[in-house]
Amino acid sequence: MRAAFILLLVFAKVSFAQAPARTHAITVDDYFTLAAITQIAVSPDGKHVAYTEGRWEKADDSRKTDLWVAGTGEKPTPKRLTFDRANDRNAKWAADAKTIYFLGNRKREGEKKPPYDGSTQVWRINAKGDNLQPVTRVEGGVGGYDLADGGNLLFYSVEKDHRDQDDFAKLRSQYKADYGHGVRKVSEIHKLDTRTWRTEKVVDETRYVREFAVTKDGSKIAMVTAFDDTVVKSEGESRVDVWESQPGAPATGKVVTPPTDAYRAKAASPHAWLEDLAWSTDGSRFAFCAIFDAYPAEVVIGTKSAAGWDVSLAPREGKWELVGYGRAIGAPVQWINGEEYLVQTEKNGRVLPFKNKVGQAEGVALSPKDAMLAFEPIAGTKSFVGIRGSVGMPEIVTFGDSNRTLLDPNPHTSTWKSPTIQHVTWKAPDGTEVGGVLELPPDYKKGDKLPLVVGIHGGPTTSTKADLNFDPHNGRLYFAVNGYAVLFPNYRGSTGYGDKFVTDLVGRENDIEVNDIIAGVQHLVKEGIADGERVGVMGWSNGGYLTNCLITRKDLPFKLRAASSGAGIVDTVAEWGFNDEPAYPKVFKKGHPWESPELYKKSSPTYDLGNVTTPTLIHVGGNDVRCPPGHSRMLYRALKEYRKVPTELVEYPGEPHGLTKGSNRKAKMEWDLAWFEKYLKNAK
Repeated sequence: MRAAFILLLVFAKVSFAQAPARTHAITVDDYFTLAAITQIAVSPDGKHVAYTEGRWEKADDSRKTDLWVAGTGEKPTPKRLTFDRANDRNAKWAADAKTIYFLGNRKREGEKKPPYDGSTQVWRINAKGDNLQPVTRVEGGVGGYDLADGGNLLFYSVEKDHRDQDDFAKLRSQYKADYGHGVRKVSEIHKLDTRTWRTEKVVDETRYVREFAVTKDGSKIAMVTAFDDTVVKSEGESRVDVWESQPGAPATGKVVTPPTDAYRAKAASPHAWLEDLAWSTDGSRFAFCAIFDAYPAEVVIGTKSAAGWDVSLAPREGKWELVGYGRAIGAPVQWINGEEYLVQTEKNGRVLPFKNKVGQAEGVALSPKDAMLAFEPIAGTKSFVGIRGSVGMPEIVTFGDSNRTLLDPNPHTSTWKSPTIQHVTWKAPDGTEVGGVLELPPDYKKGDKLPLVVGIHGGPTTSTKADLNFDPHNGRLYFAVNGYAVLFPNYRGSTGYGDKFVTDLVGRENDIEVNDIIAGVQHLVKEGIADGERVGVMGWSNGGYLTNCLITRKDLPFKLRAASSGAGIVDTVAEWGFNDEPAYPKVFKKGHPWESPELYKKSSPTYDLGNVTTPTLIHVGGNDVRCPPGHSRMLYRALKEYRKVPTELVEYPGEPHGLTKGSNRKAKMEWDLAWFEKYLKNAK
């Protein structure tokens, strides 16, 4: 499962002046005072950084982003460029370093035509905040865009329905219904000349374009394409296609498919997500990430040759681990020139920027002491702009030759009594070293024995990072500041601990990773930090699944008093059949249900629901297609009707896999705290 809902905050900047006293006790409501930086983009001249900042508003019960800009010099005064909560995003600079293009969804009362009908359109604005203009006015909106020729050319994608012609096409057209197949989403790519406003269609292959990138001169387009827009097609059958303009006839072009064996047939798993396309500065190479369930992510590089395209995995020999699912914001592949590129790597809960050269196995850490969650080079220098996050609070900084703080979106947090955070390790029953993140209350004193909450991340091919994070889904920060010790275990299958640590989980779900978590609890009990008679567990997505595994486990070596299961799987055959991502169970269970029935049964908490005695709170989004509500309803029925265990089912209407409304995130946190207060902290 993608943990596309992981929250990233940018907190108070470091200062050599005396820090203000930390007197404010953090509450649930404080979560909604935080600004989140969701993207950075450095101008071509290196003098400015554009960024998108999201804030919560009660009026529409959501967090939406606006566009800001700040200088990279000594006085980087931030300036807000947009104010209409259009969820502005994907900012790109024109070559003049004065104009910023971006996507936005602007809506005016009574408007039924683009660009003010709420559809996604490309906009542009002067970096001074002048002259906001719509660049596209496409019915239904655009899917994505990219710039070429310094901003003179803009390429954008649009979606349309395509009807396959077969023996039943006529019936599908005659009777209106939602059909399983036969009508599918496909894409076109259009080229707009921003000087003449003339548009032409350049790609129409009746395939769905999930993302694309254009060379600087506009002569090539790399595209991640699939048969349609469904997950099942994208995770196992998508490919990278390349459109190339014909010599002497730039208005026409041809689409070719470079070899796919490197990331499909010859890969560790054939079920890779293809993401984050990027062209080298000279257009001779493209790169992208192949992101897998259960296997380490890879960088794939395509190089232009006389015969066409040579495509291969970037060598790494396991010396560094590319950040995969749940990675921080910012594309993990960025080219410096035709030979060198930047990637995000991970180790022990920290995300680090690495510079690599084509053909070399080992990268060079650019910031060995600090985790950089996103970064971009500053042209003409050896410095970078990044979002730094470590055991302190993240901030926008420059690093490299110049190391200093640029932006402070949340100065009010400097008075917050934040939890202490540290990376901890322990031994699993088989002797493997396992790591995780421990949060302790701000007033914790050595020797205090606290009720323990175990917060389990999703994925599982991701990890909990050792930074300060306020996360309603997985219990980060809001439990620790309420007097709990909180352990976030990076169990087997997590990233950042080596390739074998990731792949050990294949075929061993509801077994090896559960034992890792149990051993982590025992370690904290032995250290005198946790009270073994007062332990709770919670998680979302795969964390919810592992919560379900733990409450069904017999003879635990500690007292499991309370649980909060968020969007958790109960039956893995149903997961294969109902979820939008069927390759996930197929990979971990080594086949389809009829091929590996014992692994499906062994990994399903279903058959051990009769063991549950732990009071369990259940959360799920009503429109969750990744972990559909049926799993949560099954768990609720077993506990409420048959096991007579204290339980509550909280189903959030209309919500997808992650909760998007502020009111629902607040409700979840309040429910969690009340539930654990009653059944864990005050347990006797």
